[in-house]
Amino acid sequence: MSLVDELKSAVTPRAALLVVGVFALQLLFITSYVGALHNPKPTDVPFGVVAPQQVSATLVDRLEKLPGDPLDPRTVADADEARDKIMNREIDGALIVNPATRTDTLLVASGGGTVLSSSLEKIFTQVEEAQRRELRTVDVAPASPQDFDGLSAFYLVVGWCVGGYICAAILAISAGSRPANRDRAVIRLGVLALYSVLGGLGGAVIVGPILGALPGSVAALWGLGTLVVFAVGAATLALQSVFGIVGIGLAILLVVVLGNPSAGGAFPAPMLPPFWKAIGPALPPGAGTWAARSIAYFKGNDMTASMLVLSAWAVVGTVVTLVLSSLKRKPESEPIAAEVGEPPLDEAFLRLTDRTEVAA
Repeated sequence: MSLVDELKSAVTPRAALLVVGVFALQLLFITSYVGALHNPKPTDVPFGVVAPQQVSATLVDRLEKLPGDPLDPRTVADADEARDKIMNREIDGALIVNPATRTDTLLVASGGGTVLSSSLEKIFTQVEEAQRRELRTVDVAPASPQDFDGLSAFYLVVGWCVGGYICAAILAISAGSRPANRDRAVIRLGVLALYSVLGGLGGAVIVGPILGALPGSVAALWGLGTLVVFAVGAATLALQSVFGIVGIGLAILLVVVLGNPSAGGAFPAPMLPPFWKAIGPALPPGAGTWAARSIAYFKGNDMTASMLVLSAWAVVGTVVTLVLSSLKRKPESEPIAAEVGEPPLDEAFLRLTDRTEVAA
């Protein structure tokens, strides 16, 4: 065979397209991670101001005009309300002005991201120095000493997401990316559900009792982990049902390339560029990270939106998988499990015998 013939035989058009797809995925990975994380800075951080009526409006106006628009300030009635709003995740910090002294109090919540709380402290140290006042910082939801930079919740969710799409990918690789019928689709979803329960429990136990990285309810983290794993796995199964083996790449695009850098892990959402800040809450890594931190540090507050997002991924993925598995296939469709496996032993023996006779 000529070199061209060998090349055509070794690299089929389908393989060439897949390689091009992987190349594009590689470039998107670099673009997404570097684009999201190369220049973090706080922008429009929800922030409360507690001050006497005669100075609150002026202070809010001054904070709104800070260079780079780092804050989105609003007036809060008193210190107790400011603490409640932080614990309910309505604001990320608050400044309590005490006109009777020269010291003001900054409330932060490092459990929501230590980088953000440190940034707020830096901003208000400069603001107070300009007014010749002193600053005292109080952390109302401190991150665990074993949770460096508040990253444990993010890494926990990343692990759950990886387990979800790898489990779905293995089911596709071993038995055909498109289920042959509804019964097989139900079996795959059942296997995924069992895997999700075990994966959710394993992650919750590791970060809680074993490593002590995250406080909060182990049972709540277990439930969250089960939903995260199943949501990602079901979405991957659905993408495989629609696009075949290419669906695995699309799942990686959504979860890894777009989802991880926008999840608010290394840098909370107020420190991300607009695009990643906008998409993060709608993707499983972002929704899962927010919910995990709420369980660990904020008494489970403000989880409804995140749980609805994860539930939507799980439900839509399940429905698409079941519906497409019920459709009648064309003969030229992708081979099902029995067709992609090894041939029966007697058939393989006959083929080998025929080849031996021809060679002789």
